[in-house]
Amino acid sequence: MARKKSLTLTEAELPLMNVLWTRGESSVSDVLDALPADPAPAYSTVLTTLRILEDKGYVKHKKDGRAFLYLPRVPREQAQHSALRQLISRFFENSAEQLLLNVLKNEKLSAAELERLRRMIEEAR
Repeated sequence: MARKKSLTLTEAELPLMNVLWTRGESSVSDVLDALPADPAPAYSTVLTTLRILEDKGYVKHKKDGRAFLYLPRVPREQAQHSALRQLISRFFENSAEQLLLNVLKNEKLSAAELERLRRMIEEAR
């Protein structure tokens, strides 16, 4: 049975999107040069991944001479929101409260972070 196509970003796709969100319009070589070199992916791997991202609607391309330039179609914030919704759905029974309680219980938050959260909760009331 074929694996279901992921609508959110995979571990392989996210670094490429981070490059495009940071740099903007970029060729495959530009993206490859901006990725960490340990180990550096092959040019063909980056090209294939960009094509997959285009099929998923995350990037678009335009022709520049013989090269294609890729640019993000989805803002980083929208991708973050989509990933968060998937996380809440998969692991927290569609409960944002359960996610937040899990973070408070299992993560070490500084006093400043806790204060920011308190203020945000007050503003949300």
